[in-house]
Amino acid sequence: MSLRLLLSFSLLFALAVAQRPNPPAPVVLNPAQRQQLDAAVREIHSLLAQLRQKKADPALITDVAIFHKAGAMLQEHPEEFFVPEDVPKFLGVLAQGAERGRQLLAGQAPWTTQKSRRLHGYVSALDGSVQPYGLRVPDSYDGSKPVKLYVWLHGRERALTEAAFLDRAQKITPGGTNPADEGQIQLDVYGRWNGIAYHWAGEVDVFEAIAAVQARYKIDPERILLRGFSMGGCGAWHIALHHPGYFAAAEIGAGTWPLRSQLPGFPAYQAGPLRLYENIIDWSLNAFNLPIAGHGGENETGTSSIPPPPPGTKTRGQLESSLRVRAQLEKEGFPSEGDPFDLRVPGTPARFFISKNTGHGTGPEVRAKLDAFLKEQGDRGRTSPDHIRFVTFTTRYPHSYWVTVDHLAKHYDRADLNARRLDAGRRYEVSTRNITRFTLREVAKAQEVAIDGQKVAVKPAAQITFERTANRWAVAKPAKGLWKTHRQQGPIDDAFMDPFLLVRPTGQPWNPEAHAQALRLLSRFDRLYAK
Repeated sequence: MSLRLLLSFSLLFALAVAQRPNPPAPVVLNPAQRQQLDAAVREIHSLLAQLRQKKADPALITDVAIFHKAGAMLQEHPEEFFVPEDVPKFLGVLAQGAERGRQLLAGQAPWTTQKSRRLHGYVSALDGSVQPYGLRVPDSYDGSKPVKLYVWLHGRERALTEAAFLDRAQKITPGGTNPADEGQIQLDVYGRWNGIAYHWAGEVDVFEAIAAVQARYKIDPERILLRGFSMGGCGAWHIALHHPGYFAAAEIGAGTWPLRSQLPGFPAYQAGPLRLYENIIDWSLNAFNLPIAGHGGENETGTSSIPPPPPGTKTRGQLESSLRVRAQLEKEGFPSEGDPFDLRVPGTPARFFISKNTGHGTGPEVRAKLDAFLKEQGDRGRTSPDHIRFVTFTTRYPHSYWVTVDHLAKHYDRADLNARRLDAGRRYEVSTRNITRFTLREVAKAQEVAIDGQKVAVKPAAQITFERTANRWAVAKPAKGLWKTHRQQGPIDDAFMDPFLLVRPTGQPWNPEAHAQALRLLSRFDRLYAK
């Protein structure tokens, strides 16, 4: 196993350790309880077989299959009964799954029309597993017109197994993170327990869950808003700043920030790959085009960074993530102004709030401002800007609205693209750094594009790709040879975001230490990835 792939595994599991639960000693099922569990799983399995034979709607079958998977996970990992109350609760969840199966055999699916909370599933293209998601559907929704979608990323919860999620996702839980009802549907992403803070498979889950909702409900694609808090805030920073042209807005509360690359003795050669997944602060300029509301508590107590800072280090807890994004925006030329508890960043749509006298949470005053922000941005919707500022370090994340970075001169180094659309789309001005090939879309009226001061004549088209050769820009010809392109730029970037195969080392290792570490990581992967 190469050092490069070992680094990828090490980073994956370092995040996993930080985000995985640390539960109390598990409850041991007695023989009668184990029999009940096994019988419930067998019943749902039998019902699923009958439904498939009957050729029932695959989406509705998946709505039943999420219960079978939750039960099978409990069979495989009985340590996930964390407290005595979990036993009757989870058996009740499985009974609900069996009831769904019987209803569907009778040609009924009442859970698809029930008020408020709904629970569905989808089949992940990543590994073929069924994944659950919850919905909060307003009474006003009747499917006659597209509605806004809020995408909610939950925080770290030590005992949020699939069975626990199935139970909780159907209950109304009041709290400071709940937004005002503006007629939106809210998607509660499960994210594979604690989802490695919505990185890798967790990031895939977010977009697959959105697609699953869009397939079943009438969602306005221009009014999808991202929300997250704590670990969900960490994930929301990661996803929002990597995909600045996808969402209409993002409300991001708390969230850890990366410390690893700042620790003494950190190897310089590892810094580049960490810019992709850990050092999200480096991507802050992408808030230029994405309305972001970062917030946290004045007396924030959450663990501020991964790994935690050395003892005695002065931090503001998870408020640090907002503070550091704001500081980076100032370095980019966009200082904030206003009340320290309610800041704007002129030149960008970014907002930053601090809840007074609040710890790891959201105060009512800030919640009201966040609701107003969500309503304003949701009503406006995602709109194509005439001026784009975009930063990337990899072709894994190449898009922002109508620009795509196709090739970098040097991967893992910062690449900048500053593009303006002028004269109602007839002229474009683009400046670049560390980019050798890029594409402009929405160029149906384009006549001239100036790139780094060089004018290039063009003909109107749906999209136009440009390439730099010998310091000259021109309309590109089809790319030849090997290039790092989107989703094909290396194992560190892609290994865990598409279907993958792990190959165990065999034979005599050339490096016994690397061999032993590979076996340790593979063993841990077997144990944790299934969860």
